[in-house]
Amino acid sequence: MLNFTLRRLIQIPLVMLVLSVIVIGLTQLLTPEQRAAPYIRSEQQAARIQQIIDERGLRDPFPVQYGRWFSNIVKGDLGFSKASNKDVVATIAERLPNTIELALLTAIPILLLSVWLGTLSALHKDQLIDQILRVVVVLGYSLPTFVLGIVLLAVFYAYLGWLPGAGQLDILNQFAVGDMRRYTGMMTVDAALNGRWDIAWDALRHMILPAVTLLIVLSANLVKVMRNSMLEVLTSDYVRTARAKGLAPGVVNGKHARRNALLPIITLGGFLIINLLAGSVITETIFAYPGIGQWFVQAALQLDIAGVLGFTLLSALLVVVMSTAVDILYGVIDPRVRFH
Repeated sequence: MLNFTLRRLIQIPLVMLVLSVIVIGLTQLLTPEQRAAPYIRSEQQAARIQQIIDERGLRDPFPVQYGRWFSNIVKGDLGFSKASNKDVVATIAERLPNTIELALLTAIPILLLSVWLGTLSALHKDQLIDQILRVVVVLGYSLPTFVLGIVLLAVFYAYLGWLPGAGQLDILNQFAVGDMRRYTGMMTVDAALNGRWDIAWDALRHMILPAVTLLIVLSANLVKVMRNSMLEVLTSDYVRTARAKGLAPGVVNGKHARRNALLPIITLGGFLIINLLAGSVITETIFAYPGIGQWFVQAALQLDIAGVLGFTLLSALLVVVMSTAVDILYGVIDPRVRFH
């Protein structure tokens, strides 16, 4: 198992190196003037754009430009983001905890609910509860995220007034945040550590509608996959053997069947976490939630190359790391994987 894990971990820097070459190579399709935009922070600098191009070597051969960019990455310099008016690293450090906070609130309920509903549907195949769950899954799977988000805002914020709308905090609490000491960057956690339970509750209420939107949209596919996987496992030979031995249905379904049915869910669950951590772009934009997904949209609209590049590399890193984690977890659950 140690060798299997080491092989997967060694792949991470190699894959990231190849991806960085591809991503930086794609930026060469832009003109030097467009690639100089991240280095322009004032009108005075805009007036000497040709000088900036020469200083930054934006007309140099690609290997030279890539080597220069890689040396800056090693120093922790990803450039300046026009969308946030801050360095890319500072922007990620500020916004990523918000996205992680929303992901933590969403991922665990999605995984638990999907496994439970998928198992329940499979164990009651073609019965009323199975039919109802299949209809709900189809609705959740086919409903666009932006439509569901707008409907939830219209109902629970505009009409009923039960929950707050866009943003992370109410206006009054936004001013109070400046006096708080930040520990993790996650609003609910930091507010609780500072004893500001009112701010923690306000931040939590603002995350309910985005979390429900993600829960409905993202859990639909997982429920469907879990149901199909469970149905396939229930007809396998070892499950029939366990039943023939007289084992209790709960032991057969829970210990023997569901554990093996979880293998596809592990893969999809890994990509679910990637999607959440990389910023649920549409959801964060609809609810004006200050995560990295919203920042990416703003950067793309403003042709903020440094911002888009930083988000792309962060997303690629998350994909590679989570894919490796999924492979390792596969090996833990199914030892046969280790020998392939």
